[in-house]
Amino acid sequence: MNDYIQTMRQMIGNETLLTVGCGAMIEDANGRILLQKRSDHGMWGIPGGLLEIGETFDSAVKREVKEETGLDLKAMELYGIYSGENGFATYANGDRVFSVQIVFRSIFYEGTLTTNHESKRQAFFHAEEIHESLLNPHQAPFIRDWMKGTSPPVIR
Repeated sequence: MNDYIQTMRQMIGNETLLTVGCGAMIEDANGRILLQKRSDHGMWGIPGGLLEIGETFDSAVKREVKEETGLDLKAMELYGIYSGENGFATYANGDRVFSVQIVFRSIFYEGTLTTNHESKRQAFFHAEEIHESLLNPHQAPFIRDWMKGTSPPVIR
């Protein structure tokens, strides 16, 4: 994927690049959601990443969850598809993106929770324990929907 983005950046510079993100809202047996505190910007969000060329949504989210958390998703359902104004981001280097997010929900997973270079910390939280001001603003809409108990699929 990095080769694709680097190639596109050589062609378009910092102009807005359309990306597709895939993430997972993973719940434990106590109804808590897994959030990770990112190393790059220090905000909390769900595990996930970008869809690679030729990859399916479900394989992308399973790959990203494994890389970022050490967990293997065994089954999941579509939680929502998010687009709109909240999908725009500008990175520190000036690169701009518009990202469409495909978000899954899972209560079926195996493995031991680990961290990698992308996350400082990972933990499960009840909805009332989540401070919205600490959430990644690009992920806040779907985490907020989960906190409110919004029924899937959410299309925004």
